[in-house]
Amino acid sequence: MKNLLRELRAQRGWSQTELAERLKVSRQTINAIENERYDPSLPLAFDIAKVFEMPIEAIFSAE
Repeated sequence: MKNLLRELRAQRGWSQTELAERLKVSRQTINAIENERYDPSLPLAFDIAKVFEMPIEAIFSAE
């Protein structure tokens, strides 16, 4: 699944570790999502959208 996680995180000046702490996941999970090796669970996707104050559809796409 394509996503804008890396770009959104960089815009805020957050490290992978900082974002992981905000989401209560590991840094490795953030890395895997950013590199499209892992699709987040629906609850995690909602948490990501909440942290960035954006709809899920604006962050993740099937393409």
